[in-house]
Amino acid sequence: MKPECPVIYLAGPAVFHPDAAGIGRRLRALCTAAGCEGLFPLDAEVPGDAGRGPAQAAAILQANLALLERADAVLADCTPFRGPSLDPGTAFEIGYAVARGKPVAGWSETPGAYRLRVAQAVHCASGWRDAGGWVIEDFGLPDNLMISASLVAMADDPAGALAQLLAHLRAR
Repeated sequence: MKPECPVIYLAGPAVFHPDAAGIGRRLRALCTAAGCEGLFPLDAEVPGDAGRGPAQAAAILQANLALLERADAVLADCTPFRGPSLDPGTAFEIGYAVARGKPVAGWSETPGAYRLRVAQAVHCASGWRDAGGWVIEDFGLPDNLMISASLVAMADDPAGALAQLLAHLRAR
C-alpha cells in the first residue's frame, strides 16, 4: 500500500551543524512542499531524565529508532563527513532502514568516486591501495559499496534525492 503522505526520516550529520535546527526546518519544509512529512533526528523525544553520557546516548538512539520505525523511507545526506566517507551514524541509519525494508535515497555535495577521496591512494597492478597497503574498492561509486548499492537513488542535493525517493515510493 502506497502512503498518501509518506513519512521520510532525514538522516545525516546536520545534527552536528551550528545551525542544526535551521537545517532541520529547511529539510522538513522541502518534504512538506513535496507532499510528505519529514522527521529530523532532533525531533526525537528524548526523556528529560535520560541523564548524561552513555544513558543519554542510549536514550537518543532509542528515540531516533522510534522515528525510523515511523518512517516509510529515508532521505540521507551522504556527503563525506570528517573523512572520505559519510557520517557513521548516517551509515547505521541507512543500514537499519534497509534491513527494515524501507527505501533509502541519498545525496552528496561532494562529487566523484569514493577512491578519489582516500588519502594517499596509489594504483598498482592489483588495483588501488591506501598508504597501509589496504585495498580501496573501485566501483566508481560515491561511497562504500554497501552504502551506495543499497540506495534506490543518489543525487547532488536533497531536493533531487527526495524527488527520486518519492517517485520510487509511488512506483511500488
